[in-house]
Amino acid sequence: MKSPTTTPLIEEYEINPNTMIIKPVSYGSKIYSQIWELEDEVLSPFKPIEIIKKSCRYFGSSYEGRKEGTRQLTGITHKAPITIDPTNFIYFFPTSSASNAQCIWISLEHILYHRRADAGNTQVIFKNKECHIIPISYNSFNNQLLRTALLKTTLNSRLEESERKALYFFSGKRHMNASERAGTYRIGGRE
Repeated sequence: MKSPTTTPLIEEYEINPNTMIIKPVSYGSKIYSQIWELEDEVLSPFKPIEIIKKSCRYFGSSYEGRKEGTRQLTGITHKAPITIDPTNFIYFFPTSSASNAQCIWISLEHILYHRRADAGNTQVIFKNKECHIIPISYNSFNNQLLRTALLKTTLNSRLEESERKALYFFSGKRHMNASERAGTYRIGGRE
């Protein structure tokens, strides 16, 4: 793990399929974001929530719209996980209220496993074998993980159902209603 002073500073950043974790870090008197990807680490002059919001817009929605979508799909309103981009399986969850300056955002897809570090911390091992100690209790972390998995499963199920309906529609089978019977119809004396 690089220190904030040796981590490359970037002006523009959108969450992508390689983004694992976005953590707030004090940089002078400001809060910046330290961002870990599978094979890189960068520093952004924006707060984590600003990167989350910008990334939602980048993928065609607003943060508020994504939060409302989470509420509609799962009923979750507090510390809501967010779908950044369902087509690339990018789902993030906060470790505390999103308005908390110390809130860390974690990608569901990159978590290999997690375990209790001590009373208030959870050790998270990512798929690239990187380990981070996150200041959240094991039970709270596990709850956030399960809530994000619920969001992902529910949304994927809806997307798959929509695809099935579209395939059914385009296969031509939509022309027959339940009240119609199969058979030959005569139109103008011809079959």
